[in-house]
Amino acid sequence: MTAFKYETHLHTSETSKCAQSPGAAYVDFYRALGYAGVFVTDHFLNGNTTVEPALSWHERIALFCRGYAAASARGAAVGLDVFFAWEYSCGWAHYLTYGLGKDWLLDHPDLLAWDPLTYFDRVHADGGGIVHAHPFREQVEIVQLIPTKTDAVEVVNPGRPDEANRHARDYALSFALPQTAGSDIHSTSRQRLCGVTTSQRLAGGRDYLAALGAGDAAIFDVVLK
Repeated sequence: MTAFKYETHLHTSETSKCAQSPGAAYVDFYRALGYAGVFVTDHFLNGNTTVEPALSWHERIALFCRGYAAASARGAAVGLDVFFAWEYSCGWAHYLTYGLGKDWLLDHPDLLAWDPLTYFDRVHADGGGIVHAHPFREQVEIVQLIPTKTDAVEVVNPGRPDEANRHARDYALSFALPQTAGSDIHSTSRQRLCGVTTSQRLAGGRDYLAALGAGDAAIFDVVLK
């Protein structure tokens, strides 16, 4: 049976200050590795973003989407699916948001004024979903968990120590939340990659969320040779 391989957590240098590789470079990188697709999850405007806050909302969202747009254009040219998502920040807590698009962001210029619970509710009301990324970060004592409004937990993140990933797995198990993985990749020089494989090709973030809920998203964790 064919398995479709996906990167679920990726940052581009166009949009995330912490990233070193541009969107298009990731497409060639992952295509060469046989992936079916990637989710671009740049840090949103309340996180480590390159977008200046003094601009209008429309200008900020346009700039926020630059990394995804570059990756998407390259993906269309070479045959790799590229999907839009983002990493919403609330202090040390980071929530990967899937299943919504640029238009949804444009329609909510007051988004940054929402508290996290309102954000989760509005995302869910419009068909999106939340994956808690690396919920237990090293050297961070304040941990913010929202299990009743979280759709899945990232339990394997190669940028975190094994202990942090173990705590994340324990958290997911305690609340019967689906488990997932992502590379949290910032550069194509990364050697350890994590993600999921599915039995069906995904058409976007909502398919990914459905696969997680149905148990059809198997975690992989590999080191490139």
